[in-house]
Amino acid sequence: MKIFNSYTNKLEEFVPIHKGNVNMYVCGPTVYNYIHIGNARPVIFFDTVRNYFEFRNYKVKFVSNFTDVDDKIIAKAIELKQTEKEITDKFISAFLSDVEKVNSSTDYIKPRVTDYMDHIIEYIEILVDKGFAYVVDGDVYFRVANVKDYGILSNRKIDDLLVGARIEINIKKENPLDFTLWKKTDLGIQFDSPFGKGRPGWHTECVAMIDDVFGEQIDIHGGGSGLMFPHHENEIAQSKVLNNHSLAKYWMHNGFINIGESKMSKSEGEVVFVKDLDVNPNGFRLYTLSTHYRSPINYTDEALDVYVKEWEKILRTYSAIFLKLDLNDKLYANAKIEPDLLVIFKEFLTAMDNDFNTANAITALQNLNKKANQLLRSKVEDEVLLSALKLFDDFFIVLGLKTDKKPLSMEDKETYNLWNKARADKDFDSADKYRLLLQEKGII
Repeated sequence: MKIFNSYTNKLEEFVPIHKGNVNMYVCGPTVYNYIHIGNARPVIFFDTVRNYFEFRNYKVKFVSNFTDVDDKIIAKAIELKQTEKEITDKFISAFLSDVEKVNSSTDYIKPRVTDYMDHIIEYIEILVDKGFAYVVDGDVYFRVANVKDYGILSNRKIDDLLVGARIEINIKKENPLDFTLWKKTDLGIQFDSPFGKGRPGWHTECVAMIDDVFGEQIDIHGGGSGLMFPHHENEIAQSKVLNNHSLAKYWMHNGFINIGESKMSKSEGEVVFVKDLDVNPNGFRLYTLSTHYRSPINYTDEALDVYVKEWEKILRTYSAIFLKLDLNDKLYANAKIEPDLLVIFKEFLTAMDNDFNTANAITALQNLNKKANQLLRSKVEDEVLLSALKLFDDFFIVLGLKTDKKPLSMEDKETYNLWNKARADKDFDSADKYRLLLQEKGII
């Protein structure tokens, strides 16, 4: 298995720190609003990464945080005359609903910044005590000069960064690039600390929580490409000076979802909220995963509709095979592997092993759909059809595609057989009655 490592800017063989285990952290949302489909892309992609690792029998420890301390949250609380916690509780619940809506798992570790405040403060104290950070009038800043290769992740040079930083010089800072670890404030929620009342800076929250939850370097740190600088760069800087490692062995970043030529942005108003999506979630997942994760997606309703229809085609084939095997009591028989199906399975594994190329994995799924249709028409043994059905199930597990197909009850099987008999006997009134019953239950 190979992963493109944003830190080294090259494709590397994946070797976990602990054999058979994968420790993953993905930056989660700042919970002051509903998420849009651009925010949902890392949710879907890294959920798929997790699925594939587990499919390959790795034990995965998956962590994604909630930033529940932020200026935007405070502004929303003031606007709505509510507490910050009322705002964050509402949008955490909304986020988890949206995660489920796009068929992603909510079964992972979800640290909130406010629950880790003691550790975050302790982390900052250690940086100050070791001379990697300094306190000025209740604010705490990180000394970027301590990191000799600062900018390595985002491929930016110190001199170029300094030019931009000098546009808005903060006279409290020793260096314009020094970033805030603790912010003294009188506005909104505040926490007691050795530096004074205030709240943490965004860039120290994730690294401190990773330090507490994992206690060591992790295998994979993921997030959107917009987080590479300054957020992830600043996480790495803190980890390097304190723990002598780059926080994660592999850094992975997904591209944006754009509307037209612009990145989807709540502040600009150009968004499609997940809560407002009125399409089959499997179609939306296929659409999102049909582009390699490092490439941008240019969203259109028409492009999404293509993959909604693609899912409908796949589901029709899957349902036909499922129904045939169920009626013949062969759902739990021993599968008989057809050689062409094995080739398709290897295509799927090769795609996923090559930097999680879900676009090629979906092509393998489409090839499976074509082959399964051929097998249905050629009236092969049920055991061959069962191998196709099980292969569909494997692909669905990895890609996060879900069906509601369940074995028929004895009553439903009897209704189906009566429908077939009525059709054969040209008893069209009875056939219509049984067909209506089967349609109401979604069987045909």
